[in-house]
Amino acid sequence: MPELDLNLIPFLVALDETRNVSRAGALLGVSQPRVSAALGKLRDYFGDPLFVRTSRGMEPTPCALALVPAARDALARIERGLVAPHDFDPAASTHTFSIALSDVGEIVFLPRLLQEFARRAPHANLRSVSLSHSEVERELESGGIDLAVGYFPDLGGTNFFQQRLFTHRFICLMRRDHPLAARRLTLDRFLGCGHAVVRAEGRSQEVLETYLAKRRLSRRAVLETPHFTSLPYILSRTDLIATVPHAIGYAYANEHASIVLVDPPLPLPHFDLRQHWHRKFHNDARTLWLRGLIAELFNDARDEWPKQ
Repeated sequence: MPELDLNLIPFLVALDETRNVSRAGALLGVSQPRVSAALGKLRDYFGDPLFVRTSRGMEPTPCALALVPAARDALARIERGLVAPHDFDPAASTHTFSIALSDVGEIVFLPRLLQEFARRAPHANLRSVSLSHSEVERELESGGIDLAVGYFPDLGGTNFFQQRLFTHRFICLMRRDHPLAARRLTLDRFLGCGHAVVRAEGRSQEVLETYLAKRRLSRRAVLETPHFTSLPYILSRTDLIATVPHAIGYAYANEHASIVLVDPPLPLPHFDLRQHWHRKFHNDARTLWLRGLIAELFNDARDEWPKQ
């Protein structure tokens, strides 16, 4: 219907509801002459008077009676399509939220996030994915994932927003009866030990490796593994030590009696954990809710992992 001004549809519906030009204007918040002009345009387009004066007031013609249901349906569809997406009710949502996390990120974020989902969005679901840098960018842009949460130093530029949550550091892990557990861990002892080194898709370990490389400090990587989850079992049965983000270190020490924490013998760098999202979804109601929840749960004041 290329010649029909779709702005006239509300006038048609208002005239049917009120059967009066003045009341239709009041309902729409416009003047009576504007309603009369709109009715004139509708009559010209459809070649029918649409509403005629009778002893009972204005009455719709058969043509108007046929048009009004479609006009109401069109307005309802527009309202659902343009207004509803700006509303989000977490308590009623059955949406599956997808977040890019490393395995360290899962330990830091998922337990508390799932607890709050059970309370605030009991019918919604969470999906954690591990992606490469290029995949994170692509999935954020396409909407395949809602957020990337953790250490993602390459997510910058004008297409991505980010919010800092808190700062984490590194700590050393070893078995409780390790020969060095009862002694001060000096730099020489640290470098002389055999190390379990994690080469995961998560980028936080790169901070440690870059720091050591710049200072030309070399340690023997007796084991290289892509997984953090196996570390407690490996360390408890060997003389290896591992240097990991302190959140995962405290989590393992709390759950594995055979593992102890030791402060590193040099001032290792800290790194910020952030949440990232694409600008396309900056005003999306669902993403706004999720970002707000994460910012509320994870920040400097509520960081549950011990600090020094």
